[in-house]
Amino acid sequence: MATMESLIGLVNRIQRACTVLGDHGGDSALPTLWKSLPSVAVVGGQSSGKSSVLESIVGRDFLPRGSGIVTRRPLVLQLYKTEQGLQEYAEFLHSPGKRFTDFADVRKEIQEETDRITGRSKQISPAPIQLSIHSPDVVNLTLIDLPGLTKVAVEGQPESIVQDIENMVRSYVEKPNCIILAITPANQDIATSDAIKLAREVDPTGDRTFGVLTKLDLMDKGTNALEVLEGRSYRLQHPWVGIVNRSQSDINKNVDMIAARRREREFFANSPDYGHLASKMGSEYLAKLLSKHLESIIKARLPGILSLINKSIDEIERELDYLGRPVAIDAGAQLYTILELCRAFDRIFKDHLDGGRPGGDRIYGVFDHQLPSALRKLPFDSHLSFQNVRKVVSEADGYQPHLVAPEQGYRRLIDSALNYFRGPAEASVDAVHFVLKELVRRSIGETQELKRFPTFQAELAAAANAALERFREDSKKTTLRLVDMESSYLTVDFFRKLPQEVEKGGNQASSSADRYSEGHFRRIGSNVSSYIGMVSETLRNTIPKAVVHCQVREAKRSLLDHFYAQLAKKEGRELAQLLDEDPVLMERRLQFAKRLELYKSARDEIDSVAWSR
Repeated sequence: MATMESLIGLVNRIQRACTVLGDHGGDSALPTLWKSLPSVAVVGGQSSGKSSVLESIVGRDFLPRGSGIVTRRPLVLQLYKTEQGLQEYAEFLHSPGKRFTDFADVRKEIQEETDRITGRSKQISPAPIQLSIHSPDVVNLTLIDLPGLTKVAVEGQPESIVQDIENMVRSYVEKPNCIILAITPANQDIATSDAIKLAREVDPTGDRTFGVLTKLDLMDKGTNALEVLEGRSYRLQHPWVGIVNRSQSDINKNVDMIAARRREREFFANSPDYGHLASKMGSEYLAKLLSKHLESIIKARLPGILSLINKSIDEIERELDYLGRPVAIDAGAQLYTILELCRAFDRIFKDHLDGGRPGGDRIYGVFDHQLPSALRKLPFDSHLSFQNVRKVVSEADGYQPHLVAPEQGYRRLIDSALNYFRGPAEASVDAVHFVLKELVRRSIGETQELKRFPTFQAELAAAANAALERFREDSKKTTLRLVDMESSYLTVDFFRKLPQEVEKGGNQASSSADRYSEGHFRRIGSNVSSYIGMVSETLRNTIPKAVVHCQVREAKRSLLDHFYAQLAKKEGRELAQLLDEDPVLMERRLQFAKRLELYKSARDEIDSVAWSR
């Protein structure tokens, strides 16, 4: 059964998981899991003893020290209580998996990580350093060490540094889930405390503020801080806690924290001023007080936290479905996955062609606009002009003029005119081909399942485009064959009707002398034009049929047939290469999977605590 203490550690782990994946609320107005989880922000002026308080709570000397502004980036410190006998260690979020067992190295890493962002200067940065410490000698807590408040910019700092630090501190302590640990030196007038002033502004009721008095041992002789510690000078909802930190001399002599804690206990126990408060003073008591307060907060917020965890679980599972589950290593399962991906793409591609998605209508546009326009623009007027008809007919007659009708001239005029239809026929094939290629590209982009496999996307696109190229070649052969068929056999009945129509009109056949007159050649041109018009109307109807049959219909029926045949010949290693995922996506899925596991564990532990209450 989970205890409240272990639940606080669980809250720490959830906060860490949120930080890893960027779910820390940001400026969003929506409630998030991060915003619902409590943490403790340590606030105080420069040299107020903030770092010493943190080290006293942890029981380790691990923070950088120096004069002026030392804490130049927020330090999110998460403490995890471990079982007795286990080695304590520290771990940074920016160096996952690397454990620090020497806390002097922890101090060095904090300094170097700070310098990496701010440089070796006195600048500050809001980018937090995430540090977790696992030890049997700590309580489960999340503490945030913030840059010390200051009133004056020193050399090397911008004039805005005072406001910049205050804004950074406010961004943490204004959150309703933040517990404020307001650090004030005992040898300073409480009325001038920067920490108390800021805490009063963001927490006027004092519900979230814990007052801590440091440097009690450095007060002038004959003076004490009882007015503050007993709440008479400035009352808070929670009791003030006095702390005695290590002196600079102790630090220089490397006095360890165990000895420092013992001296602190002795100071309060033997003090004539504070002896009656000894049981409620010191860094150890402060850590327990904060932990107990966190327990009460978590108890009150358990239903809300559980609701948000359930919501987060649902969102993560949807995201994992969106990203896709990990690919199996079995060749058979991989082939099945590939075929499923192909089917998903094929459904979307057909949907485009059938009108469920936009794009297929462009094929109709080729037949309804582009082809008729191209046919109308063919140069038949110049081809059947008086001069060209006379030239072609005369050349066809040779040395023997035609006796009745210039059949060879007719055939030459018609054959050369029909040859013009090849251009629009080929253009229609190419236009539909480019539409189909574009639909393939769009369909691949719209197939959500394919996004995780860039290698397979490229292979699928290449296979589909190769198939479309084959369909285009077949379609060109067929449409050009339609044009050639019109040249191969002319419609005789059309020409047989011409003399009859002349006779019905009351005109006699032209005499031999008229066979080379302008009117005769113009009648020939008119007759050929009428025949070409009839053929043009025929091809306007048959070219689309051929194109749809050879390209669109085949694309719907067998776009990936050749690709399927190739897949059947591939071995497991080749299949695995096709399903090679984007490393960024794989890492994202892994992080979401870890977070999901953590949230489910959190839900189970919270349930067990709720049932035990």
